[in-house]
Amino acid sequence: MSARTPLRLAGEAGFQSAIENLQSKILIDSFGRVHNNLRVSVTDRCNLRCTYCMPEDVTFRDRSELLTFEEIATFVRVAAALGVNKVRLTGGEPLMRKELHKLVRLLVAVPGITDVGLTTNGILLEEQAGALFDAGLRRLNVSLDALDPGRFRELTRRNGVEKVLAGLAAAKRAGFAPIKLNAVAIRGFAEHDVIPLARYCRDHGFELRFIEYMPIGAEAWERDKVFFAAEILDLIGREVGALVPANHDPSAPALDYAYRDGGGTVGVIASVSRPFCAQCNRIRLTADGKLRNCLFALDETDVRGLLRDSPVPESAVADALRRSVWAKREGHEINAATFVKPDRTMHAIGG
Repeated sequence: MSARTPLRLAGEAGFQSAIENLQSKILIDSFGRVHNNLRVSVTDRCNLRCTYCMPEDVTFRDRSELLTFEEIATFVRVAAALGVNKVRLTGGEPLMRKELHKLVRLLVAVPGITDVGLTTNGILLEEQAGALFDAGLRRLNVSLDALDPGRFRELTRRNGVEKVLAGLAAAKRAGFAPIKLNAVAIRGFAEHDVIPLARYCRDHGFELRFIEYMPIGAEAWERDKVFFAAEILDLIGREVGALVPANHDPSAPALDYAYRDGGGTVGVIASVSRPFCAQCNRIRLTADGKLRNCLFALDETDVRGLLRDSPVPESAVADALRRSVWAKREGHEINAATFVKPDRTMHAIGG
């Protein structure tokens, strides 16, 4: 059955029974997409103010509103029993959450979880890389849109590119592999920064991924600011080295390419020009305990109250997960006239 065909329309005998049986074992939506990838935001706070992510002036949530490490671990344990095996920690800036390595240690011990990753802006990475690695973290994504200090400050409204580079070096020394460098491609910046970033990653052995600019920040989205994936690949191919398609996981958001002469890879997440919604396997838990079935979801499911019951009604948490995933829309509709920008910006959802 096609992932684009709602299962609820299939009409086979015993449909409801079959769905209930499926949902008791895996997280499946009405289009047949199975979800095994959970992104957990641990804080909405950040030490940068990236223009595509959040406003300059923002009121952060009180600490009491945020899920504790134990509550997060409980949720992950429930999700793992439903087939989730990958967890990525995000923010805001996750390294602003004190002693994050303790949460990592809890999560890598959850039965069924085989992959725990982290996405960070790298500002605090130098001082925390060792503790995170020792706790069991192995996969690391570092966000860096520009190597030039002036353009870095223009995009992030803060200084600190040298701290990010020091963090990347510390992570490499600690033993992290792979280390992926994520860059948001915005027209007016990407033309200048794609080539330096590509050369930097090639020289240092990092995997480079470009993400098309999306309508998820505080500012009004302007489609003409999108620097498209095809333009990125063409620019790198002409200036750095010829690229050829690499092996691709259909459920992964990035289309991967390798340099023909060896020496690195480049990925592009083409959320605007080539949406990957039909293969999406991701769900999100915000720092304040809201479950979101899509980055661009307009509805949320509150599970914080359940996680703060004593004892935690794990069957109710599991049911909330199943219902949220089942209600997932076919796609984000960025390219449709019906698209509605979410109220939450990226820092409050989880990157």
